[in-house]
Amino acid sequence: VMTLHLEPQENMRERDYQRCCSPLSSPPVHSVSISQYQKKQYNGLVNTKHVVYHGINHNEYPMINKANKENYLFSIGRLTLDKGQDKAIEIAKKTGSKLIVAGCVQNKVEDKEFFQELKKSVDLIVEPGQYSAYENKNYSDKVIKPLVRSDKQIIYIGELSCEHKKQWFAYARATLFPIQWGEPFGLVTIESMACGTPVIALNRGAVPEIILDKKTGFVVDCEKDMAGSVKHIDTIDPAQCRKHVLDNFSITRMAENYSEVYRQILSNYLPSRNNSAILGKSIPIPFKTPAVVPV
Repeated sequence: VMTLHLEPQENMRERDYQRCCSPLSSPPVHSVSISQYQKKQYNGLVNTKHVVYHGINHNEYPMINKANKENYLFSIGRLTLDKGQDKAIEIAKKTGSKLIVAGCVQNKVEDKEFFQELKKSVDLIVEPGQYSAYENKNYSDKVIKPLVRSDKQIIYIGELSCEHKKQWFAYARATLFPIQWGEPFGLVTIESMACGTPVIALNRGAVPEIILDKKTGFVVDCEKDMAGSVKHIDTIDPAQCRKHVLDNFSITRMAENYSEVYRQILSNYLPSRNNSAILGKSIPIPFKTPAVVPV
């Protein structure tokens, strides 16, 4: 069983790959897609019968009541043209919203060039790690609130730790996801919703499978409509966002779905009860739902 994470590559049509991973390979490799969108991308290249969505432990994501949220939009991800941080900045400026941009700049020529151009539209750059010494319980008072309440509109805060990222999600009015390519999943979306923060996203890749339009965010077709959705953020119930993640994208749901994949695969290879009787002995199915499923 192999989980697919990236979009199909050109070498998937080469002989060596087809011998190992094609639908006709022997022994068969059962590929698990992380969305229906990705499954369609791999159709005919690998055995793509199964789809299992990513899951997170929602208990690790804090939820802030709507009354205690801060007045900013949030964008997080690797700074690159595909992620659309430049579009997020345009949306913030069109709507007069404060925008916090977080993420790393990888050591790639195109990403470095993108960041250099992006900086022209940024009002304040906080050096990565500048606030990492603050304990989590003081982080919102010492870092988030002063930055958000400053007179700077577009603020880049660098790459965040996992714990600090969750707090930025939780206090935001909404997370912008102006993706410029067919994202196979997009963990940012479920992390945001787990914190009760709606997501405003472009209708690309797996986005419409993850976000419930007008219920846990807005799924739109262009940046203009993303900007128009900003004024409707308060119509989204934070509790509904979190419940959607709990019901569909929890780590427990993911583990259960992988367990079911294993059951289905094993049922095709294990002897049936009739065959076991002919052999004169009982052959139990060597499987039970594990506490933790390695994926």
